[in-house]
Amino acid sequence: MPTDLIAGVSRDRLEALADREAKRFAEAHPKAQAALASGAGVYLDGVPLHWMKDWPMPHLPLVAKAEGAVLVDIDGNRVEDFCLGDTGSMFGHSPKPVARAIRRQAGRGLTYMLPTEEALEAGRLLVERFGDFRWQIATTATDANRFAIRVARAVTGRPKILVFNGCYHGTVDDAMVTLDEAGHTINRPGLLGQFNDLTGGAVCVEFNDLAGVEAALAKGDVAAILTEPVMTNSCMVLPDAGFHDGLRTLSRRYGALLIIDETHTISSGLGGYTRVHSLSPDMFVVGKCVAGGMPTSVWGMTEEVAERYRVVNADRESGHSGMGTTLSANPMQFACLKATLGEVMTPKAYEHMEKLAERLSRGLRKSIERHKAPWHVVRVGARVEFICAPGPLKNGAEAAGAHVPQVELAVHVALLNRGCLIAPFHNMMLISPATRKRQVDRLVAAFDDVMAELFG
Repeated sequence: MPTDLIAGVSRDRLEALADREAKRFAEAHPKAQAALASGAGVYLDGVPLHWMKDWPMPHLPLVAKAEGAVLVDIDGNRVEDFCLGDTGSMFGHSPKPVARAIRRQAGRGLTYMLPTEEALEAGRLLVERFGDFRWQIATTATDANRFAIRVARAVTGRPKILVFNGCYHGTVDDAMVTLDEAGHTINRPGLLGQFNDLTGGAVCVEFNDLAGVEAALAKGDVAAILTEPVMTNSCMVLPDAGFHDGLRTLSRRYGALLIIDETHTISSGLGGYTRVHSLSPDMFVVGKCVAGGMPTSVWGMTEEVAERYRVVNADRESGHSGMGTTLSANPMQFACLKATLGEVMTPKAYEHMEKLAERLSRGLRKSIERHKAPWHVVRVGARVEFICAPGPLKNGAEAAGAHVPQVELAVHVALLNRGCLIAPFHNMMLISPATRKRQVDRLVAAFDDVMAELFG
């Protein structure tokens, strides 16, 4: 490809678009800019969470209100929200059943460290939605994954967790590994404040590489395979036909547990990718949107694993297990969990989400084809991504190579200036039950307008 092209885009066109859209954004957000300037110095780097620095805008907008699939900022800009809190609000902002549950529970107390009747009902709904696991409640999927890993190591007596290159499992240390050019597992470059060599407790393999998985498992020191059903923390990578069956077969052959993390792939359909595709993990994790946006995650294990856990736990001194936090499993979580599982996360909701997600992916694909861009589109249920490279991608290394920040950031700001917000992490877009056809069509039209500016 000529050096004056980036992902098929002329450098001159790209730079002109980026400059123009940055100025347009600044002109539309003067109140936010002034407010951020007045509060400078309060937060580290000016933001309450460092990830907010990953947004590509010249400065952040300040949200005044979110409802359904719409955001309104303090400058009065109304934006169609396809980011939805990076899946945290995948079912829309403040779904009515969840908002009602919050109001009811607010008058009954926020945390007791004791269960409620709603906790029992939520447990029944978890089994109904995701499968017959023995459940525990945490606050984030990072916590849930960390606790599942502890159980896996305890019941197998083995030290290592197998993860895939480019994987997403929150901020779990064990997953913060990657492959070097020679194919060796190393700590992820850029990992902050980590002085331990993580390779003592983790081994990294490329996604879709069953031979690599078997080679790692054959050493006999892997407690569990921890995987997303689809790679989502990079340009999205789908599993090859037979890959998940292969993981299940190999894990059983070599005595490792299989942990499936559905924190993003819950977009796949009712019950997540695991239910839709009849997978059979030993342990299951899901977080973010499972309680409608209330900080909640759930993790469960089969009865077989639960019995092994009971055996190794029988003579352990109580306390100091390294699992659990005081505010987890609080009554507000259960109120929201029950409302989400019973009234929001429904077959009808997913039918609506998938129908519009297909409309979105089809519209984006047609625009890419019309402008002869060397890009492609991937959809997993209600989750859609455009990727600024040819596809399909096979593994984390290819996904990392397909990530083109200079193009993606310019496109993100240009879409926002046209009234559409997508996730800052790569090019992820979500459809919620509250999303409407006209919103999807607006995003497709905005995308096509940007493509016309980039490709002529």
